[in-house]
Amino acid sequence: MKVDVLLGLQWGDEGKGKVVDVLTPRYDVVARFQGGPNAGHTLEFEGQKYVLRSIPSGIFQGDKINIIGNGVVLDPALFKAEAEALEASGHPLKERLHISKKAHLILPTHRILDAAYEAAKGDAKVGTTGKGIGPTYTDKVSRNGLRVGDILHNFAERYAEAKARHEKILKSLNYEYDITELEKQWMEGIDYLRGFHLVDSEHEVNGLLKAGKSILCEGAQGTMLDVDFGSYPFVTSSNTICAGACTGLGLGPNRIGEVYGIMKAYCTRVGSGPFPTELFDETGKTIRDLGHEYGAVTGRERRCGWIDLVALRYAIMINGVTKLILMKSDVLDGFDTVKACVAYRVNGEEIDYFPYDISEGVEPVYAEFPGWKTDMTKMTSEDEFPEEFNAYITFLEEQLETPIKIVSVGPDREQTIERYID
Repeated sequence: MKVDVLLGLQWGDEGKGKVVDVLTPRYDVVARFQGGPNAGHTLEFEGQKYVLRSIPSGIFQGDKINIIGNGVVLDPALFKAEAEALEASGHPLKERLHISKKAHLILPTHRILDAAYEAAKGDAKVGTTGKGIGPTYTDKVSRNGLRVGDILHNFAERYAEAKARHEKILKSLNYEYDITELEKQWMEGIDYLRGFHLVDSEHEVNGLLKAGKSILCEGAQGTMLDVDFGSYPFVTSSNTICAGACTGLGLGPNRIGEVYGIMKAYCTRVGSGPFPTELFDETGKTIRDLGHEYGAVTGRERRCGWIDLVALRYAIMINGVTKLILMKSDVLDGFDTVKACVAYRVNGEEIDYFPYDISEGVEPVYAEFPGWKTDMTKMTSEDEFPEEFNAYITFLEEQLETPIKIVSVGPDREQTIERYID
């Protein structure tokens, strides 16, 4: 048996949560392999909207095992709030959710440090969500982190040492803060966390594979936010790419099967950082409004632009994508013209590859298509697609050299069309 991997190919917010929820009936296990509560997955079904931050999107399928892997960073306070809200809506998490002992804990002081570091950077700030993700991964790499498994052994002493170390840094930054309420909620989260299945997830995942179980690995954020291959330094602090599933769950590379890459029919970005196809005009605003492009966790307005095929080709290469999933096609239903960036112009030279630096001097080169001017939200089969939309899909497949297997035409799980192109 092999695991399948599902991840975003752009700057995050591609709609991964909905796709995982659509695909989970085919799998026995859904496992999250990186990121933290800065990554919100919004799912809509049966007239309800759910926002997941740390919990895998397979949690709504009653007979599935859901695993938070070792590559994830977990904030106990935010986790408690998220889990209790789901339990109140009738989803028994303690039966379905397993958490890796090796996942690192986001401390209250990590969140304070996040704010302090951003304040110190001034105009050069990265635009983090302030959830403490970066400082937590920093502690992990510098071998100073606390892990979920630590709450079972001598935890009070270990926490006090970590807190004292952070407070020393904050003092050097002259940053004023009050940790009282944050810490109270956090400790309540620690007590709540002890009630879950805390596991050695690498043994569990490989054992499940050996037993013939099918596993879907769920990524957070997007490829262009990968700490190694994204638009550094405006990136997240983990490996969002397919290789992150190996390190974030304890899987060998030969265990990877299908790699589903998710992309929007356009492109968005949250926070600071370069964005070659960003639109600053009325078109960008229209896409934002029609697509409800506001952060699931932060509520922040997303920057919007046309689809970037240069960046997508790069993302497909890095991840070894085998099948593409096209999201939010319906957002472009009313446009007279639809554009796709096919190359960059840098210093007067046209290039079709993703360069080392896209921070300045990168001008997108566009191909234009007639819009389909058709409401696709009620469509249930690709046979109903308008000719212009079929032409757009064919062009994308030719440019990206990868088949588009699934097309989403609305936010509900029912508004998902699988194309039979195998």
